[in-house]
Amino acid sequence: MGMERAAGRAAIFFLFLSLTVAQNITGSGEDTLNVGVILHLKSLVGKMARTSILMAVEDFYKAHRNFKTKLVLHIRDSNGDDIQAASEAIDLLENYNVRAIVGPQKSSEATFVSDLGNKSQVPVISFTATNPTLSSINVPYFLRGTLSDVAQVNTLAALAKAYGWREVVPIYEDTDYGRGIIPYLADALQEFGASMPYRSAISESANTDQIERELYKLMTMQTRVYVVHMSTNIGSILFKKAKDLGMMSEDYAWILTDGISNIANSLSPSILEEMSGAIGVRFYVPASKELDDFTTRWNKRFKEDNPNDPPSQLSIFGLWGYDTIWALAQAAEKVRMADAIFQKQKDTKNTTCLGTLRISTIGPKLLDSILLSKFRGLSGEFDLRNRQLELSTFQIINVVGSQLKEIGFWTAKHGIFRQLNKNKSKTTNMNSMPDLNPVVWPGEVYTVPKGWQIPTNGKKLRIGVRTNAYPEFMKVESNPVTNEITASGYAIDVFEEVLKRLPYAIPYEYVSFDNGQGINSGSYNDFVYQVYLGVYDAAIGDITIRYNRTSYVDFTLPYTESGVAMIVPVRDDRNKNTWVFLKPLTTDLWFGSIAFFVYTAIVIWLLERRSNNAELTGSFLRQLGIAIYFSFFADRERVDSILSRLVVIVWVFVLLVITSSYTANLSSMLTVQQLQPTVTDVHELLKNGEYVGYPNGSYVADLLRGLGFDRTKLRAYNDLDGFADALAKGSQNGGISAVIDEVPYIKIFLAKHCKGYTMIGPIYKSEGFGFAFPKRSPLVYDFSRAILSITEGDSIINIEKKWIGDQHACQNDGTIISSSSLNFNSFSGLFLVTGVASTSALLIALVMFLYKNKHRIRNSIRRDQTQKGYEAERINEQNQEMTIHSNQVHNLQLTVPDDSDEYSCQQDGEISIEQSPASEIQTSPYFASHAQQ
Repeated sequence: MGMERAAGRAAIFFLFLSLTVAQNITGSGEDTLNVGVILHLKSLVGKMARTSILMAVEDFYKAHRNFKTKLVLHIRDSNGDDIQAASEAIDLLENYNVRAIVGPQKSSEATFVSDLGNKSQVPVISFTATNPTLSSINVPYFLRGTLSDVAQVNTLAALAKAYGWREVVPIYEDTDYGRGIIPYLADALQEFGASMPYRSAISESANTDQIERELYKLMTMQTRVYVVHMSTNIGSILFKKAKDLGMMSEDYAWILTDGISNIANSLSPSILEEMSGAIGVRFYVPASKELDDFTTRWNKRFKEDNPNDPPSQLSIFGLWGYDTIWALAQAAEKVRMADAIFQKQKDTKNTTCLGTLRISTIGPKLLDSILLSKFRGLSGEFDLRNRQLELSTFQIINVVGSQLKEIGFWTAKHGIFRQLNKNKSKTTNMNSMPDLNPVVWPGEVYTVPKGWQIPTNGKKLRIGVRTNAYPEFMKVESNPVTNEITASGYAIDVFEEVLKRLPYAIPYEYVSFDNGQGINSGSYNDFVYQVYLGVYDAAIGDITIRYNRTSYVDFTLPYTESGVAMIVPVRDDRNKNTWVFLKPLTTDLWFGSIAFFVYTAIVIWLLERRSNNAELTGSFLRQLGIAIYFSFFADRERVDSILSRLVVIVWVFVLLVITSSYTANLSSMLTVQQLQPTVTDVHELLKNGEYVGYPNGSYVADLLRGLGFDRTKLRAYNDLDGFADALAKGSQNGGISAVIDEVPYIKIFLAKHCKGYTMIGPIYKSEGFGFAFPKRSPLVYDFSRAILSITEGDSIINIEKKWIGDQHACQNDGTIISSSSLNFNSFSGLFLVTGVASTSALLIALVMFLYKNKHRIRNSIRRDQTQKGYEAERINEQNQEMTIHSNQVHNLQLTVPDDSDEYSCQQDGEISIEQSPASEIQTSPYFASHAQQ
């Protein structure tokens, strides 16, 4: 009864305060704008917001005394109930004609109240409702004076990536506020390479026993990273039980969303002690003198308003409430209150309370004015143009004891960084370690939790193993008395070496896939699929990493070589026939040698001709034969010219190299055994219709069928001896011509059957052998790191020697190196040298000849020039005579009269008489007399 009377007195006090504020303002004769405020006044956030809102109205009109429109606040208590909040909103709309509503506080309350605001065209501004679904286009009159929960999901995902956590479990309250962030958080984690294997929803009304049961369930799972998204009331109970259960230890990591982090400064020290080691994200508020002054005044005012409550520090919600009132007051001044009336809805058929709500005529204008408000408030830049605040900077904090320590910041542009005033060129996506201050994790340790752990229920990991055709890789045995499974082999040694290198112990037991039925109990695909079905926690052995298998399991890095190759017999390919002496050199080298041989002989012949060598006498053919003899036998004592001797010396060196190489190659062809594979290409097998063998149960059969091999041409074998016997028979005698298998198996075969076989390929690329784990298993990363350390050192070499043997002991293994003919390119440099030497000697001899005979050549040139001068003068004289004769040509035109009576016209005749140069022109007296006339 006492609590009810106290609550009644508080309600009367708030009603009296609202009426007093309204009377004081309306009494001045100025326009007023009624504003409804709906908060949960018994909550910490509600108390903070009420104090900030009242101070905002006072401060605004102290700073803007000339404003004509005043806000009148009508504060209501929702008591944390959705229906109560909606009822208060209807009362404010019907009885107080409020033109705007500030609040409500919870996202679920805002869902109802925003619908009321839409129907009555009254803007609803909430600075605490962060549910992303409230930003729908269906509620245009709802504005968010805060950030949506979507804004922080990238910060949370970036932290998971920065610390190397592959799985994160959200723990959230089962309300609109808690559920709203989950889909966006899942997408952000996936984008950053993490996943959400489980979602832990806790009812808002859950008691301690229900929370404890949920925590026990989480302890049975591997994931140890939790994102807590709930109110402080449930959160305080959650962390208390988590500490009691030992979940606030060094194996766990806890991340707080801004719902708790934003008011962490106001939480009691006992609650913070239970959260010690957690990290959180919250909105960053830049420091300013105005904020410091307001904080001082706010602390004093909050103590006056709540004298029975412990001291609290101002949070971002109080600042957003303050800035929201300033934005609304600025917008109200721009709207004409003379037009402010409420109209009835056109559709009056609905007789419910919602149907009788009236419509505010200034609602659209007031909404537009609010959307245009942009200023720098106490919380930073306050801009509602996008119907909510813009994404800004998040601060990352660490709860250490009862204190909060800043460890860094996050922005969408730069990712995670330590300090705001430093160069932020690096991003979280690029950094392997976060650029943050050291974190004190749960258990008061500085070591980053690995994020997962084998469940603490005494269960061992079930490791699937199977026997195959190669016991060197895996051999499984069962104790008939105890049924205990033991395994040995190459793969087992690698697996156990990995376990030794892990920084933690893993209890395990081997489980046989064969069930004592031998090796034909199923394919490798079936074996790997047991991991997906949950029969095994992991599958190890000679499991090839294939694309189709990655759809249901995750593989570690490979621990063996990759590829598929062929095993084929080899044969002695020596061919010692009559013309074997020609094979050491290729055709182009033979012809090239002959060409340079002849060219060198011609050069020597030309050079010796100049020196009048006594040997070069007789016919041309005899002289050329002697020159060839010089070049062939390199007898420099029988050449006289120094240039010839230089050419011979260079040619001797070339002949020496070619002769030595020819001799060595010919000796190799005649003496060394030439082992050649019987088949060098898999398509040759397909073309000739040869039989091919493969290991039983291997995916190689599918590969061969994909290449076009007929099923009848494929033969499966269970052991190495079967391969050897089939290869010895050959394809024509009921055997096979080649074995197609993976490279690690081929090494084992060649180690046992070295003589007479070799490996060709790889003919197909594969990823090698790896261990299979369930999808998104945290063990994959640690196992892969350990495998990488093994394969980079001597451990893998020792394991191979133990189970496979020395890989270099078999001479047939690998590429066969045989003697081949020498080609022209092998000696192109030598031929270039001798060619340059011979040509240079020839050019030098030509220059020397020209220099010695320069006077004779000059005189000969002068005689030629004089003779050409005489011929030119004679030609000029003849040309002049021709010119004179041509000038003596005359053209005569005669007119002959026609006395005949039959004609009435004259005929003209032109006679040209040209006198030849040997005679004179004769002119008759008749023509002369007429010419004078």
